Amino acid sequence: MSGQGFSIVDIEQDLIKRNEELAKEISNIFHKKGIKTFEIVGAIGAGKTAILETMVERLKGKYRLALVTADVTTEIDADRIRRHGVKCIQISTGRECALTASLLQDILNQIPLDTIDVLFVENVGNLICPADFIIGSDKRIVVVSITEGEHVVIKHPMLFKMSDVAVINKIDLRNVMDVDPEKMVRDALEINPSLKVVLTSAKTSEGIGELIDALGL
Repeated sequence: MSGQGFSIVDIEQDLIKRNEELAKEISNIFHKKGIKTFEIVGAIGAGKTAILETMVERLKGKYRLALVTADVTTEIDADRIRRHGVKCIQISTGRECALTASLLQDILNQIPLDTIDVLFVENVGNLICPADFIIGSDKRIVVVSITEGEHVVIKHPMLFKMSDVAVINKIDLRNVMDVDPEKMVRDALEINPSLKVVLTSAKTSEGIGELIDALGL
């Protein structure tokens, strides 16, 4: 339904197009500075922050790191990262269910671009909204856990199509959950054959080395 010649679909497409333009501008800034950038997406409770904490501990002696975490209101995730002695900036998205290029652009001046090699950006906990909005990162990592059920991958195909690396997390629980992680891997590769899929446990650190390798770090 349209009011003055503009439909809701038109408005949404314009927003997505503008977001893509801003994402390209942000990407160009990062490339000029020689910064490798990784966006991590996934549902609340999938283990995104825990995985980042483990990777930060392994990588902070090799790279100059910085992180951005997005959440609706709290700084809980940012505080967890800061405990590891790494710069972490919190973006409060308010009512927005995903981080957009515009929101990231607004805090670029807070990121020490001249003093970092690698930037991780943790998106809002959501498996639907982030599929519509890229932010200009080099690679997107989608994280799901076996506690979300073995159908979580096929229920969210768009996010897997738009990602470069998929992580199946919490495999330390495979013996107590009636879930086959290998089926989740097969589902992910059927959706996107180009994906690098890694099985991990943030709790035991299993697979974290393989994930770091998949990111080329």
